Amino acid sequence: MKKEEKKEEKSQRKQDKKADLDKEKEKKGDEKKTEEVKKKEKLPEKEVEVVKGEEEKKELTPKKKEKGLWGVLHIYSSNNNTILHVTDITGSETISIKSGGQIVRSQREESSPYAAMQAAIRIAGEIKDKGVKGVHIKVRAPGGHNGPRYPGKGAQAAIRAISRSGILIGKIEDVTPIPYGGCRPKGGRRGRRV
Repeated sequence: MKKEEKKEEKSQRKQDKKADLDKEKEKKGDEKKTEEVKKKEKLPEKEVEVVKGEEEKKELTPKKKEKGLWGVLHIYSSNNNTILHVTDITGSETISIKSGGQIVRSQREESSPYAAMQAAIRIAGEIKDKGVKGVHIKVRAPGGHNGPRYPGKGAQAAIRAISRSGILIGKIEDVTPIPYGGCRPKGGRRGRRV
C-alpha cells in the first residue's frame, strides 16, 4: 500500500510541476506577444506598395537626405556687365567665377540677358562637378550714393538658368549697398538738366 501511495504522490508531483511549467510558458508567451505589440505600436507605419499581378507587399524605405555642399552665388548686375561668383557658405573661398564679358565678344552685349544666361549655365556645370548641390543667391546692383539701386537685365536671366540646371536654390536676397546720408549725390542743387 505504501509503495502505491508513494507512486501516486510522485505522479501527482510530476503533474503539478508540468502544470506549473505550462503556466510559466503561457505567461512568457503572453509577455512576448505584448512586447511585440508594443514594438509595433512604437514603429512608424511604412508605406506599402502593391505591384499589379503580384499580391506581395513591399515595404518602401524612407528616402535619405542627399549630402552635398551648399554655396553662395553672388550676382553683380549693372548696366555694363553681369558677374556671377560662387563661394563657399562663409564667402571666403571662391569655387567658380564667370561674367558676361567672357561669353560675348562685343562690349555692348556684356550686360545682356543672353550673356548672363550662358554664364550661369557654364557656372552651374562647373559647380556640379565640384560637388555643390545647392546655392543661396545674393543679388547686387551698383547702388551706393551715385549708382542705380536696381540690378541690370542679366540678374533675372541668370537666376532662371541656375534653377533650370537642377541646382537647388535656398534663399534669394538683395544686398545692394544703400547710402545713409553719406556723400552728396552729383547733379547740383537743381538736379541734372537734360
